[in-house]
Amino acid sequence: MNEVLKRFVLPEELAVVVDCSPSVIVPESKETLYELIFGNEHTTRIDVVYDVEGRPVHEADVVRCKNGAVVNYTEDYMRRRDPDCMRIADDQPTDKPRFEDVYGYGFDEVREETFRWLSGQELIVVPFKAGGYDYGYEAVLVCPRNAAFFAFALSQLQAFVNVRELEKFEPRAIVYVAPPLRHTRFGGRQVVVHSRGEKLHEIFSYNLYPGPSAKKGVYSVLLDIGEQEGWVTAHASAARIITPYENEMVMMHEGASGGGKSELLEDVHRDSDGRVLVGVNSISGTRHYISMSDTCTIQPVTDDMAICPPDFQPANGKLALADGEDGWFVRVDGITEYGCDRLYERITIHTKEPLIFFNLDGVPNSTCLLWEHTLDSTGTPCSNPRVIIPRRLVDNIVTGPVEVNVRSFGVRMPPSTAQRPSYGIVGLLHILPPALAWLWRLVAPRGYNNPSVSGDSSLAAEGVGSYWPFATGLRVKQANLLMEQILRCTATRYVLIPNQNIGIYQVGFAPEWISREYLARRGGVNMRMDRLTPAPCPILGYCLKDMKVDGQHIPPKFLRPEFQELLGEEGYRVGAKILTDFFAKELRVYDTPELHPVGRQILECFAAGGTVEDYCKILPLGLE
Repeated sequence: MNEVLKRFVLPEELAVVVDCSPSVIVPESKETLYELIFGNEHTTRIDVVYDVEGRPVHEADVVRCKNGAVVNYTEDYMRRRDPDCMRIADDQPTDKPRFEDVYGYGFDEVREETFRWLSGQELIVVPFKAGGYDYGYEAVLVCPRNAAFFAFALSQLQAFVNVRELEKFEPRAIVYVAPPLRHTRFGGRQVVVHSRGEKLHEIFSYNLYPGPSAKKGVYSVLLDIGEQEGWVTAHASAARIITPYENEMVMMHEGASGGGKSELLEDVHRDSDGRVLVGVNSISGTRHYISMSDTCTIQPVTDDMAICPPDFQPANGKLALADGEDGWFVRVDGITEYGCDRLYERITIHTKEPLIFFNLDGVPNSTCLLWEHTLDSTGTPCSNPRVIIPRRLVDNIVTGPVEVNVRSFGVRMPPSTAQRPSYGIVGLLHILPPALAWLWRLVAPRGYNNPSVSGDSSLAAEGVGSYWPFATGLRVKQANLLMEQILRCTATRYVLIPNQNIGIYQVGFAPEWISREYLARRGGVNMRMDRLTPAPCPILGYCLKDMKVDGQHIPPKFLRPEFQELLGEEGYRVGAKILTDFFAKELRVYDTPELHPVGRQILECFAAGGTVEDYCKILPLGLE
């Protein structure tokens, strides 16, 4: 056996696979791993092809550009995460589909077939820490050598470990990659199978898009460990916001994929004349602007996975978090031309180390540009172009835990008018009592026109904390963990922020950037109650009566959409009913005897049509 492999404490099945493999590479650096992508000939382009029952199946192309490797999948379907790809292969409690229930036979034979196939391949074994260097758990990836791009992607996302620097490495999680079985066993569908044990969580990835496995599969491991130990990995970005007057606020932004997590870390977007576009009337085309002479400095903390273990929680009532990743899987569909995002454009164009790109145009020996999105078979640009940005390359990055002042929740909203009412009735910024903040996290609407996942449901729920698609256990257990977190963190405040549309106005992510500037200048959610008014739809908490940013008032029709003439109170009422009925449908699954007693009070309040004040009686808002 390879001398390096002797440092691993491997389960028996994997040890047999390693022994039988014709070649096993354990890279000592990411640079070595990157060169493995293009093989011994160091070519500029490779086709990732597998033998499937005697016929070649072309999965992806990988091109060597000046700034990294560019991966493009041959199928449109493989360019996005399938939200229905998780299967559970163990007997532990779960609300997720079990493998045997879906396919009608046990996973054991597929497991054996997977190990048998891997045993005949040249392999790459990548050690890493799930959850980051400081607080993470030892883990390992096992994949075929011709999928080195996948291994490199994982090493960029997670905390890569050079096992030669350690005497012993005992993985708490293992990711196996066996692409041919997607075709032989699963009809071409993305499938990721989880097998959880007391001391080992195994992930079997049968596709080469890293979203469900190298990214979210590792997230599943952290959620599983947290469920055992009593803590949460939040689906959130976070940043320290420093105002022009050097006041500081830490803001955490949660929500389903596409809900604005990456956008929290971006500078306020401006038009060419320096003004900030608040919104565009979708009927008349009228554009509403404000001017900001100076904006806040953003010091990023997390982009998507925020670990909140008890190790570093303070005693002051605030929630503390740290980044659970070493690199960020950034969606760049919003970058459509040069100058849209100066930070990521600069990092990717002038990078000092090779990066990896997905669903972007790649020409050998050229520079991959973030606005040149791959075209789907329909001729339209892929809605999910991605790049992995190592967090060490991000300006002003914060290392270590931070304490959160404001937890925001982002939701993609559709346009809404009186003639075509929808649930797009959320104003630019709502203040939520903790009880409603918990409800929004239980439902976590995926929202309008979501670019990150396959599927076309106009209003669907991702569920508890918006990370439910990646959790492997029980909904009620995660709901209770979130409740206990909220009860413990009484000094952290909650807000709701829409994106894409407010009533008839197309707004993009402007509400998030404007709210961030507003709250940072105020030092958080600390306004007096007489500045708030209950939203006509109780689950939206409180609206602001007035908002002034950098000396300019935001028009009331953005704060309270019912004031918009083409939506009005009647259109708002219909939209409120759509949203409330959706909540009622999604909340039924949490009505179980195991639910936290305070959670039960909140559900009963919702079922009774409670007012915002009723929710505040259960858990106080904390404002005077």
